[in-house]
Amino acid sequence: MKMTKHIDRTALVAVMLAGALLSLPQTSLAASGRGAIAQSLPDNPAASEVAARLNKKQFHHVTVNVDNGVATLSGTVDEYEYKNDADKIAHKTKGVTAVRNLITVAGPNVSDAELKSKLAEKLTYDRVGYGNTFNSISIDVKDGVVTLGGHARTDMDKDSALSLVSTYPGVKDVNNEVEVDPVSIMDDQTRIAVARAVYGFPALQKYAIDPAKTIRISVQNGHVELYGVVDSQADKEMAYMRANGVSGVFSVKNYLQVANQTPENQKPGGGQ
Repeated sequence: MKMTKHIDRTALVAVMLAGALLSLPQTSLAASGRGAIAQSLPDNPAASEVAARLNKKQFHHVTVNVDNGVATLSGTVDEYEYKNDADKIAHKTKGVTAVRNLITVAGPNVSDAELKSKLAEKLTYDRVGYGNTFNSISIDVKDGVVTLGGHARTDMDKDSALSLVSTYPGVKDVNNEVEVDPVSIMDDQTRIAVARAVYGFPALQKYAIDPAKTIRISVQNGHVELYGVVDSQADKEMAYMRANGVSGVFSVKNYLQVANQTPENQKPGGGQ
């Protein structure tokens, strides 16, 4: 008889505990403290699915909320790469139609000047041996937010630049405004012809030795743009003349800068 009462009392406690648990908000942890926290409604499992996909330690401080198909990501990560990865994962989750990425990058704070200098150096040597001379990617940094601009020869070159910047400590966000040059056999032939014309001139051959000092050549539908830094005004003008003399070139814009000259003191050097 005592045993029966004990069992009844235990069952009663279990029922009361279950009722209390059911009354709690529908919030679940994706990976026992390892992954993102999902805040979801009982009839909308999308948030739990996103959190399950973010079941990695780099997303430990990320919170996921899904409302009417819109996933809102918030919290912090250590690198911009993780913020970008979380965005991609959420977009690919069933039931998610849009993503609001409010994640903050909480990594180290690096001055804009230092960040720009370091990233510019890395971009200079990125894709060397894969047509690096034909990429002219610019970089600007403000409050840790990096803006990439200019031209890339291929989508792979553009993606490589984005990947390099995204993984660098101190980068808080990235605006990728790089334009990929049109796919064209004629443009490819023009690129090679212009490179041979420019670097084939004895006084300009020195710019082919170090990727950090190269004259960069961008071509869009037969229109050529020259970028980089040269030692003298004479080199700038000669590079323009050599490029402009290539058969099939419709126009040349000369954006070459002369070393040790401020932008306002730069002379056009042809093509502008």
